[in-house]
Amino acid sequence: MLPNLYGDILSDLCAGLVGGLGVAPGANIGEKTAIFEATHGSAPKYKGLNKVNPVALILSGVLLLRHIGNTAEAYKLENAVAEVIAEGKDVTYDMKADRNDPTAVGTQEMADAIIKKITG
Repeated sequence: MLPNLYGDILSDLCAGLVGGLGVAPGANIGEKTAIFEATHGSAPKYKGLNKVNPVALILSGVLLLRHIGNTAEAYKLENAVAEVIAEGKDVTYDMKADRNDPTAVGTQEMADAIIKKITG
């Protein structure tokens, strides 16, 4: 366990090892309460722009599903995210080799691609 500031610094550094803050889920689990959120926190300057990567928040949902015992659903969602990222087609600008790649999609389109992997 770490105090809030040091935990934030450490989580940001570790996020760089797995692809950046855009893909790093977060969980704060106590004895009676658990909170799941994207490691990067909020991004108010991007509100309503359909631009940011939804993966960190979606994977935080995966952690929540595991925490409450819904492991099959967590596995399915996690695999859908991995497939979309591996294909590299329906991903946001931060997951493209060139951040100005015109084929980058928005938040909603990436989320829709993940949902499509789950629902077929």
